[in-house]
Order: sequence, then structure tokens, then C-alpha cells
Amino acid sequence: MMQIQDWSIRRRIMASVAAAITVMCVCLIITIRLNQQTIEKAGESYKTNAELTAFSMDIAQMEKAMETYVTYRTFESIDAYYHFQSISESECSQFQSKPSTDDILQKEYIVNQITSSFFSCSKKVIAARRANDMTDVSSIYRTCLECYSMLQNEISKLNIMFMQKNAALYNTNRSSFSVLTRTSIVFISVFFLLVFAVLYLSVTSITKPLADISGIALRVANRDFDVPLFNSRSNNEIGNICRAFDRMIISIREYIDTIWEKAKKETELKEKEMEMRELYADAQFRALQNQINPHFLFNTLNTGAQLAMIEGADKTCYFMEQVSDFFRYNIQQESQAVTIDEELALVDSFVYIMKVRFGSRIEFAKNVPSGKYTQMIPRMTLQPLVENCIKHGISGKTGKVELALSQDAYFITITVSDNGCGFPADLRRRIFDSVQPDGVPVQQALNASAVGTTGTGMGLINVISRLRLYFHRSDVFDILENDGGRGTKFLIHIPNV
Repeated sequence: MMQIQDWSIRRRIMASVAAAITVMCVCLIITIRLNQQTIEKAGESYKTNAELTAFSMDIAQMEKAMETYVTYRTFESIDAYYHFQSISESECSQFQSKPSTDDILQKEYIVNQITSSFFSCSKKVIAARRANDMTDVSSIYRTCLECYSMLQNEISKLNIMFMQKNAALYNTNRSSFSVLTRTSIVFISVFFLLVFAVLYLSVTSITKPLADISGIALRVANRDFDVPLFNSRSNNEIGNICRAFDRMIISIREYIDTIWEKAKKETELKEKEMEMRELYADAQFRALQNQINPHFLFNTLNTGAQLAMIEGADKTCYFMEQVSDFFRYNIQQESQAVTIDEELALVDSFVYIMKVRFGSRIEFAKNVPSGKYTQMIPRMTLQPLVENCIKHGISGKTGKVELALSQDAYFITITVSDNGCGFPADLRRRIFDSVQPDGVPVQQALNASAVGTTGTGMGLINVISRLRLYFHRSDVFDILENDGGRGTKFLIHIPNV
């Protein structure tokens, strides 16, 4: 039953299209065939002229070869003579061989007879030249030339007679072709109008109900559910769609109240979730504040530096000042972005503190060309990289950390490298997988276990996220193997603006 319903509209469309295509193909085939026949007749009307012209040219080539042989007696000329003689005899065999009352056929008979005489005379010339009888050659050759001239004259007359006959035939064919063309245009125009009318009526009967459905669907899409039902009794596909649409409208009306209730509950849950997030963030902030009071520590370090200065402990005083500068940088920076020069100064303070701690076990090299670097980068970008090289790359052993900077007209490249134990490939992959291209960390990256139990990657994730968010680029940071084959290289590649 469903198959019959599914095929009802389809059959109407396919039958209309199939009938139109069939009649169109038949019409085009007949028109093309008639036109082809007319063109072939028009082309054949001048075939005789082409053949007669070719015969005249072959006779001329034969006479030229004979003349060359009489003059120079070369092998090439006698070979050409026999070649064109063979072709000319074959072409001459198609001419009228008996007298006729028809002017054209009689002229063909005359050309045939003169051609035979020319062939006979030319053979005598060739034979006399071969015998080297120049007296006979001279007399026979003059007779042969007269015969050749007469033959070409008769061929020209025959060609003109063919031309006149073919012109009349061509005019007749052209008139027939014009009539055929006009008839074909009228027939095709009537056919197309008929097909268009049939298709228009067929398509209209199908698309009108669909247009009604489309109008109701547009109102529903605009959240207007107060629409009339179709109540269709048709058993075809359109009727099935109308009944399904009616059931859908009824279902929407029945469930709309339930949806609003669910929406209210979801809104309440979201509001509670936001409150919990705010409370959680506030708790984290307070927990961080309770861990250490930065201002108290900063003031204590300044007091210690003053005491060391009073007691004459210069190294201790300088160390306390460097530690104080390091914490002042973290406390007093209100902006999230600083210049590269400020970041380099922080690295100097941090390296000094680390050298005091580790002594000669750490060698730090700084390869930065002289000049001012006022380009802005997120603060606390370089110090975590140097700390990572000292803490995880060298791991308390003797090693070297190098910071290098280079720039061109478009980019600034900063590298921080060590000659330590290297960077595990799986850890590198997990770190970059933990940061989206736009710089937003994925939820799993917020847990230290996502990158390592030691927290090796948490600082790097923070640096990568801030760089990508600040520069809106995903290629600003990379972790590579050091150029020497040992250790790790952190690379920062930022626009030079």
C-alpha cells in the first residue's frame, strides 16, 4: 500500500518528463537527419567539379613529366609520367564511353576520346625518346601538345557545364533546406509550448500543496504555533505530510508547557551553579592570600637588606635587594603586559638568586643584542622558562642555561635552552593538547595529573595559554630539542610591532 502511495506523484512527474524527452529526441533526430541529407546533397552537387578538376591536374602533371623526360631523359621524369598516366586512365574510365544525346554526357564522351588520343600520342613520344630518334620526337611531341591543349579546353568546357548544372541543383536544395528549417522551427516551437503546458499543469498540481505546507512551516519556525490544521484526506505523499504535520503541531502544543517548566528549572540550576562558582573562586583567592602575604614578605626583605647594609654585608644586601626586586615585580605590576626589557631584567634578578643558591653548578649565558626592546609581552613569560630549565632540565646538576634574542622586520624570536636531560615527547604532546589553538586551556589541563604528577607542565601550560591569548596566534610557542643534541629549547616567536 505504501509503495503505491510513494509512486503516485513520482509517476506523474516521471511520465511527464519521459514523454517530453522522448518527443524531443524524436523531433531532434528527424530534424538532424533531414538537415544532414540536404547538406549531403548540396555537397555532392559540386563533387563532379572537384573530380574533373583533379583529372585536369593529373593530365597536366603527366604532360609535365613527359616534357621533362623529352628534355632531360631522367628516371624520375619517366617514373612520374607512368604514375600520373595510371591515375589519369583510372579517372578517365568513369567518363561516358558512348555517344549520347545529353549535352553533358556527349561532352564527357568527347573528353574520353581526346584523352585516349593524348595517351596514345604521349606513349609514342616516350618510345621515340627512348630510341633517341629526335626527328620523330619533335614531330610527335608537337602533335601531342596540340592534343593536350585541345583536351584541357574540352575539360574546361565540361567543367563549366557541370558548374551550371550543379548551381541549379544547389539552388533547388537551398530552397528545400529553407523550407525544412522553417518547418522545423515551427514544429519545435509548438512542441515546446505543448510540453511546457503539460509540465506546468503537472508541477502546479504538486507544488501548490507544498507551498501551503511551506507557509505553515514558516509560521511555526517563527514560533507561531496558533496555525490551522490541514485535516487532509488525500492518500498520496502530500496527504501523509499534512497528517504528520498536524500531529507535530498537536505534539508541540501539548509539550510546550512542559518545555517552559524545564527551562525554568534549568535557569534556576544555572543560577545556583554560578553562585557556587563565585563562592569557589572566592575561596581559592582567599586560600592563596592565606598562604603568604606578599606585602609583608616584601617589607621584611627590604628590612633585611637595610640591616645587611648597616652591618657591611654587601653580598647579602645585594642578594636581598634582588629578591626584593623579584617580588616587587610580581606585586606592583598592575598590567598583564610588560616590555621585553622588563622581562629580561626580571630574569637577571631570578638568575642571580639561583646562582646564589646553586653556586657554580649553573652557568647562565645571555645573548641579547644591545638596544631597547619595548615590544609588549605577557608578564612572567620568560622567568618560568628559565626556572623550568634549572629545575627540571638541569635538576640540580652542573649545566648551562642560555637566553638568546633575535629580530627582523617582522618577528622577534626569543629562545631559552639548556643542556640537561631533555624534554619527554609524551609530556610535550600532553602539554600542547592541554591548550586550545585560541589559548583557552581544556578542562582536563586544570588538573596537574593531566600533564604530570610533578607539575612539570603546569607552568608551561600557563605560559602557552597567555601567549596565545595575547597575540591571537597558535604558533607563538614551541618546545624543541636543543641544537647541540642534548637538552631542551623553548622558542617564543612573536610579531615585531
